[in-house]
Amino acid sequence: MSLDPDTLEQFLDTLDRFVRERLIPNEHKVAEEDAIPMGLIQEIKDIGLFGLSIPEEYGGLGLTMSEEVAAAFILGQASPVFRSLIGTNNGIGSQGIIIDGSPEQKQMYLPCLATGEMIASFALTEPDAGSDAGSLKTSARRDGNDFVLNGTKRFITNAPHAGLFTVFARTDPTSKTSAGVSAFLIEADTPGLSLGAIDKKMGQKGSHTSDVILDDCRVPASAILGAEGQGFKTAMKVLDRGRLHISAVCVGAAERLIRDSLAYAMDRKQFGGPLSDKQLIQAMLADSKAEAYGARCMIEETARRKDAGRKVTTEAACCKLMASEMVGRVADRAVQIHGGAGYMAEYAVERFYRDVRLFRIYEGTSQIQQLLIARNMISDAAA
Repeated sequence: MSLDPDTLEQFLDTLDRFVRERLIPNEHKVAEEDAIPMGLIQEIKDIGLFGLSIPEEYGGLGLTMSEEVAAAFILGQASPVFRSLIGTNNGIGSQGIIIDGSPEQKQMYLPCLATGEMIASFALTEPDAGSDAGSLKTSARRDGNDFVLNGTKRFITNAPHAGLFTVFARTDPTSKTSAGVSAFLIEADTPGLSLGAIDKKMGQKGSHTSDVILDDCRVPASAILGAEGQGFKTAMKVLDRGRLHISAVCVGAAERLIRDSLAYAMDRKQFGGPLSDKQLIQAMLADSKAEAYGARCMIEETARRKDAGRKVTTEAACCKLMASEMVGRVADRAVQIHGGAGYMAEYAVERFYRDVRLFRIYEGTSQIQQLLIARNMISDAAA
């Protein structure tokens, strides 16, 4: 359901003010302490950010795709860790339930996810199954009316804080592909589910990942999300929205980096005048602006197409590829414009340079996006 224009404008204005006045001033503290303060998490809950994409009937804001990317453009201008905290509740952690969940599953989990009372986590990746997710080894053996799960999931975002995991496991041991994989909704306190140590990462300090370990973890058959053996079909259904959301966050981060770089270049004096007077600096600023604007336009158009009910799998992959690669280039130029200062931790560009590198990896690597785009082009041409 789309918000009326006045309500949407009011919400986006509130979010913009919250990002500028509360999130950005706390970025350094969060990075230094590798944790978001509990008081700030409560503020994030209070303005409804955990339920951006969850339908209003379950307590969320029920934003359309276009409205969600508009919010993500703003939210992306603060440290990515804040978006990561709410990302799984709005994306892959809730959308599968919204699309394929039973009425009981929706009533049980979506209201808690919308308020942030419960954090969702999406447990797909394994030590030997990342981009080749169809090769996952986690097993789910039927035992009467239950399933018993065994395996290890790796690099699982928000796992240390999650109350609910969407776990993908192979229910058909004879299958060696994505066929025969099922999705299970498993609460964090279920016996047999445990966590590894919190991972130490290159960037995005304050956003936590860890292994999820399943050791004879017993769940009822009613924990299956959607139909047995259809887990990957459920996963694929949520990817378009997730990729557009991440793409918009990339644009937000790029726009923040451009703003910081421009301010620094206008203030910093070199060779008798401000850096911004130097044509080579102007070229880097202009290239960054043009690329960020191009990605923004792609995302807005693709979001409109999705809201109109059109299939946008290829276009969403194009957006993810373009935006994630773009923000990496913008971050690199931002460090270059700052010169030696850009290598110092006191400037946000140093942290963003590390933080945005992850965007080219999760929600499908750049290489996976290339394969998807090309394969869809070939399939469409052959039809």
